[in-house]
Amino acid sequence: MKSVNSNRYKILLVDDTPVNLKLLGQILDPEYEVFFAEDGETAIQLAGEVKPDLILLDVMMPGMNGYDVCRHLKAQHDTTNIPILFVTSMGELEDERRGFEAGGVDYITKPISPSIVQARVQTHLALYNQSRLLEHMVEQRTKQLKQALETIKNASLETIQRLSKAAEYKDEDTGAHILRMSHYCAVLARQMGLTDREVENIFHSAPMHDVGKIAIPDRILLKPGKLDADEWKILKQHTTLGGKLLESSSSKFFKTAEVIALTHHEKWDGSGYPMGLKGSEIPLVGRIVAIADVFDALTARRPYKEPFSLKKSYAIIRESKGKHFDPDVVDAFFAIKDQLIGIKNKFQDKENGSIYKFN
Repeated sequence: MKSVNSNRYKILLVDDTPVNLKLLGQILDPEYEVFFAEDGETAIQLAGEVKPDLILLDVMMPGMNGYDVCRHLKAQHDTTNIPILFVTSMGELEDERRGFEAGGVDYITKPISPSIVQARVQTHLALYNQSRLLEHMVEQRTKQLKQALETIKNASLETIQRLSKAAEYKDEDTGAHILRMSHYCAVLARQMGLTDREVENIFHSAPMHDVGKIAIPDRILLKPGKLDADEWKILKQHTTLGGKLLESSSSKFFKTAEVIALTHHEKWDGSGYPMGLKGSEIPLVGRIVAIADVFDALTARRPYKEPFSLKKSYAIIRESKGKHFDPDVVDAFFAIKDQLIGIKNKFQDKENGSIYKFN
């Protein structure tokens, strides 16, 4: 920041009387870089060009008066913070009130006293300097805080990635499942009208939908044939186990992931598990992940099946509209099926790409 006595400070003098400008210039020119304007329009133009540190502004001028000039400068982003001192022979309280309401910071009455002008200028430059120093400090602290928050976010995302991979690690054929799920859910959420923040949230949370499978025995998880009733009962516990694993977190991603883990196997008609929720009782994130999960299961190879064709997969999803799936989510799904196919083709099994490339 500048020293108050530095000639690097720029002061704009505005007065329609050349004699007054000359007098003010003589008072201030030895210490400051001085600019002159004889009317409001020129003052506004110069203020935008030279960005003065202070403006001394006459009130009674032809065309735009000082109050109008002040209001205009305060309304502009690049000049709003410049302190403006009114210099005028109008010394009534009402005149001062109007000046302060227009945005001025002080009032110097004519005939001017050189010592008063110098003292007021130094005072307001010092205040302005302190204000800019404070703004700079706040800006730096804000930048540091953002960097710290970004570090925390990145650490959370790395935890999500590792946790999600751990849930899929037992099955080579689903190595890219979490990649596809993130992108499927993100484009579906965007098609459903969710905000950018909500889309990013589901993008990072969806991979943890099956995290509860960590606790499911391999003999069930990797069984190549159909599960019996007891095995199916155990497998269904991955929803509640995942919810318990993710509960009580302060992270928005883990909070959303907890909801997803618990509800992505609920069905629109109430026949799902673990709670038998029906219709809009099922959180939207759970409804979105449900159709993305089924689509991926249908079209990808699993230990117990070969991939279905797109035609057959689409037919199953259409048939499940209003039964398994929210009808609105099904409509959104078919509205962007080309995007979904692009994601499927990009992230094939045994894909080694990064999950966290949100855009």
